[in-house]
Amino acid sequence: MSYLKNRGQIQNKPLKLARFERFNKSKVRKFGKNIHRCRKCGKSRGIVRQYELLYCRQCFREEAEKLGFRKYT
Repeated sequence: MSYLKNRGQIQNKPLKLARFERFNKSKVRKFGKNIHRCRKCGKSRGIVRQYELLYCRQCFREEAEKLGFRKYT
């Protein structure tokens, strides 16, 4: 069963919910691939991190003109 489904089943029971949350929620990541996500769509792959942009490559192509980048080729 998934985390959200289980959480929904014990929503009305505060003590069980607190214990469930304590042991089952995902930990906060400090490093690794999944810490950087696209600002626009939320993907974690193909992130353009240069200049702290944090856009995936597809969203970067859409937003590049607004950000002041020009296409040279």
